[in-house]
Amino acid sequence: MRVLPIIVFAQFACTSLWFAGNAVLPEMLREGHLRGLTAGAAVSAVQLGFIVGTLLASLLRVADLLPPARLFVLCAVVGSALNAGLLLPDATPQLVLALRFGTGLFLAGIYPVGMKIAADHFETGLERALGYLVGALVLGTAFPHLLRLLAGGWAWRAVVLATSGLALLGGLLLWARVPNGPFRRPAARLDAAVLRTVLRHRLFRQAALGYFGHMWELYTFWAFVPLLLATHARLHPGQPAYGPGWAFGLIAAGAPACVLGGYLARRWGSLPTARLALAVSGGCCLLSPWLLALPRPAFVGAVLVWGMAVVADSPQFSTLVAQRAPAGTTGTALTLVTCVGFALTIVSLQVFAAVQGWVAAPYLFWVLVPGPVLGLLATRAPAVTVA
Repeated sequence: MRVLPIIVFAQFACTSLWFAGNAVLPEMLREGHLRGLTAGAAVSAVQLGFIVGTLLASLLRVADLLPPARLFVLCAVVGSALNAGLLLPDATPQLVLALRFGTGLFLAGIYPVGMKIAADHFETGLERALGYLVGALVLGTAFPHLLRLLAGGWAWRAVVLATSGLALLGGLLLWARVPNGPFRRPAARLDAAVLRTVLRHRLFRQAALGYFGHMWELYTFWAFVPLLLATHARLHPGQPAYGPGWAFGLIAAGAPACVLGGYLARRWGSLPTARLALAVSGGCCLLSPWLLALPRPAFVGAVLVWGMAVVADSPQFSTLVAQRAPAGTTGTALTLVTCVGFALTIVSLQVFAAVQGWVAAPYLFWVLVPGPVLGLLATRAPAVTVA
């Protein structure tokens, strides 16, 4: 049975819930009474829910109690319902943030569980399988922007309904068609006593730092791609506006880049592949004021490269973290790294939002520069050997 395409589709379908609220927020703000709610707050609520969800799942050993496919479909059903809750009349900012937090909470049973299901089926070639899985995450993240473009007169409500329905379909399909993998192992519970062992392991620690640097940039870039496009349009008056289709294309470009990175990693190794992508995305961060000054074709080309590089390192850093965890600590190590990485995305999002009031728009993306720089410093040779 070819399970990878089914896992990839289910991952794409269910992770479309991640940025659904962010994609429709401008329309919700115009129609409702949501004054004071920001895109940064909406995305941060999802990230916080995801962090809490991963910790709870590990502490309660949920993946040991339920087969992964059953856990996946349960989280898909509840997540899709919480996402559909955005359609409730007279929603308040507090309710919207609670719904986004709940969506993130149940995404913790989708994104990492999908990766675990893939690992249960692919003991070899994991870097390639994770390339496809993270590529599916990228497409899922970008998909609400495409739906927003296609919705037309149905406006934002169609986006919410479509993403909820798609997530439900993806969860049910995986549950029905993907059995337990032949390499399935029980998920390890978060063990505080093991954390000291993990953190003392130099190669693992430095690979994790590379992942953290990547995460500092990734979700803030995705969340504020519309702002980047709006800033370029404002600096170049007279040109056509950038619609939501542009945001979809620039984010979705990361999907084939993840897949390509998986194949390159089999030839070059995961570390060189990840560092190359991190260096390119970091360079784009640093050069962002000059990119915004470029004419439209050159600007779009540069941001397309940025959108590809910003996530192409993700599956390779995840592979490195899994490979370099000390023996017997993989579950605890991956939980630790995932939670810290997503916690950093909240800090990055809030810092970016906080400086918007006093930093000129062309220089805002300099906030992301420290992540790639520190990630590259942490993973430089000879401290970390080639995987």
